[in-house]
This record gives sequence, structure tokens and C-alpha cells, in this order.
Amino acid sequence: MNAVSKEVGGGNAAIRPFHVNFPEAQLVDLRKRINATVWPDKETVSDESEGVQLATMQNLARYWGTEYDWRKIEAKINAVPNFITEIDGLEIHFIHVKSKHKNALPIIITHGWPGSIIEQMKLIEPLTNPTAFGGTAADAFDVVIPSMAGYGFSGRPTSPGWDTPRMARAWAVLMKRLGYTRFVAQGGDWGSLVTEMMGVQAPPELLAIHVNLPQAVPAEIFPALANHKAPPGLSADEKFAFDRLDFFFTHGLSYAQQMANHPQTLYGIADSPVGLAAWFLEHDLLSYQMITRAFEGKDEGLTRDDVLDNITLTWLTNTGISGARLYRENKLPFFLATGVKIPVAVSAFPDELYQLPRSWAERAYPKLIHYNKLPKGGHFAAWEQPELFVDELRASFKTFRNQ
Repeated sequence: MNAVSKEVGGGNAAIRPFHVNFPEAQLVDLRKRINATVWPDKETVSDESEGVQLATMQNLARYWGTEYDWRKIEAKINAVPNFITEIDGLEIHFIHVKSKHKNALPIIITHGWPGSIIEQMKLIEPLTNPTAFGGTAADAFDVVIPSMAGYGFSGRPTSPGWDTPRMARAWAVLMKRLGYTRFVAQGGDWGSLVTEMMGVQAPPELLAIHVNLPQAVPAEIFPALANHKAPPGLSADEKFAFDRLDFFFTHGLSYAQQMANHPQTLYGIADSPVGLAAWFLEHDLLSYQMITRAFEGKDEGLTRDDVLDNITLTWLTNTGISGARLYRENKLPFFLATGVKIPVAVSAFPDELYQLPRSWAERAYPKLIHYNKLPKGGHFAAWEQPELFVDELRASFKTFRNQ
């Protein structure tokens, strides 16, 4: 890959246009490694309880090693304006697409793990060009999509400290460097925590935030989760959320615990593309089941190419372990309310790690400006259900258009 040399600004604040072009030799090597995979025995159970299943991985590898074409997504990335700038000593990559409509609302959107800017690319056109996607000129956004520190085309930190509060501060610097005096922010997965940290830090330019994996579980729920026993008096929505959280903390946290403790040990995901792919599928059960169906020919949100675009980007940039370190950097408890005081919008998707009840949202966010339970969508909501997601962003930030 290479960056175009033209710069905007000077010194460490320079903004350099960026172009992606991986050598063909890297793609040839990738296919060779995939097709030379040494497979383990099949799992001894008939479900997912031992981890990512052999049939799923062999279906994925068969397509990845023979038919998949990285150049398609590379061309899509290069079709939008990409840039690099240094913030707080680290090179940060970002997409920046300005709307043709006047008074477009600037928004910075942050991906998560195991993700990349590819998660949000389906949002760009509908947000920046709303009149072509069922909206009006008044729905227009200027869109900024950064690669988190250690992910994709951003720099890989060489010392500790790049946690979500630090990224939140960097994103505020980025938006001001782009000339925005007012903007909103959105995030999912780790991006939700980065975005909530922006809300906690509350730079004066930040008007409001939107999250789809909220940090909003009441404090008294956590002791009950430790005992696997729901407290009395929960509503149906609250009990549903409790049960999903209990399942996640009991059965779905092993990948996060490994990265939080010993991310450097994961040499296999830097040396084996199939190892990386299996690690990325070991995320949450409902996403894994959807991805499994995609590789069986049943696309429903994410396609085979969607999944492999993201994995291949991580492989080609060698950011599997540098991205994993965010779990070790994190010092904040998962899902506990963070104390955001600025306006917050929440979209609650049914197949997320947990679907936030309105009652918990109202407790966590004193300035809750939008809450909606969606009929479909999961952990990668912007990627899986971009039409619904765009509608949510339009509705969430409608009142900030003239501020």
C-alpha cells in the first residue's frame, strides 16, 4: 500500500491523501497460505460449544483461496477520499466524504473489533447523498470514518496507552483539524465506547452522540450477573437483556479475556490467514451463526465477500495483534454506564450482544434524545442493515441541523 505525497497543512498536522495498492505478490502468498492450511479434527459435538466449526472454516477457506477477489473492495476504498494525519504521535487513517448539499451535518463514525472502516462503507452514499436514497437535502451528512489506532491503515502503537479515552481525544482533534466547529459522533462495539468517551469528555464542538452497543447497564445488575440470577421485578425487556448479558459473560467472553491478558501470544493470527479468520469469527454467537449461513449460500445482512473483505484487510495490514491490544489497554468495565451528560441517541438491535431496554437507557443517559427498538439487525448493524441504520442516524440528529 502507499500514500500519495501531497499534503494539506504543515508539520505534524499535515493531512496526506492516501491510496491503497497492495502488491499482487501479497495476494498470491495469501492464497497459497489458505490452500496449504493444516486442518484439525472435526469438533466432537454437533453445535458451536467447542468453538468455530470445521465445516464453516473449510467453506470459508474454499471460497477465500479460489474465488474471492480483494481488488473489488480495494477499488471501493480508493473510490472515496482517504487520508492520513498524525495525532498524538500516531498516524491515523480516515475516510472523509463531504456532501454536495449545503449545511451537511459532520459526523465521525467509529468501527469496532474485529472490524475496520469496511463496516461503515455502506453508509457513506446514503448519508452524503440522501436525495438518491429516500431522503432530502436536509438529511445530508459530511462523513468521517477513522481507522482505530492499531487497526487497518492507521499506525500500530509501539508503547501502551492507546485506549478508548485517548482515541476519543484524538477524534476531537481530527474533526477540528478538518475545520469542523460542530459535529456529531457514532459508534458500535469498541466504537461505542470511543464515542461515549467523547461524550464524557464533551468537547464543545460535539453536539450529540449515537451508539448501538450502549454502555448503559445499571450497576446493580452486575452482581446479579455474577450469580447468574436475575433480580426480582425486571420487566420483560429487562429480563431479555439480562439473559443475553448472562449468556455473553458466561459463554462468549473467552476471546476477549485472551486478548485482554496475553494478546502477544496470538502469533497464529499473524502467521495463518485461516487462524485469523477463525479468531475473527469467534465473536458472538448470533453473528457467528449468520456468517456460517453466509458461507452456506444464505446471505442475510453480511455476504461472504463482506466477511472476507474485513479479514483480508486485517491480514494485509498485519494488524491482527495490534488491534487485539485494545482489549489489554481497556480499563473500563464492559457495558457499565459511563456518565455521559450530553445528548445521546440509542438504536437497540435485537441480535446485539444485548438489546438495551428503554428503561435502562433513560437511567444511563439524562439527555436521551432518541431510542428505538429495531426489528432486525445484530452486532454489526451498520454493515448488516445499512438502510435501517441510516434512518436511525437521520432521526437521531434531526434536531441538531440548525444549531
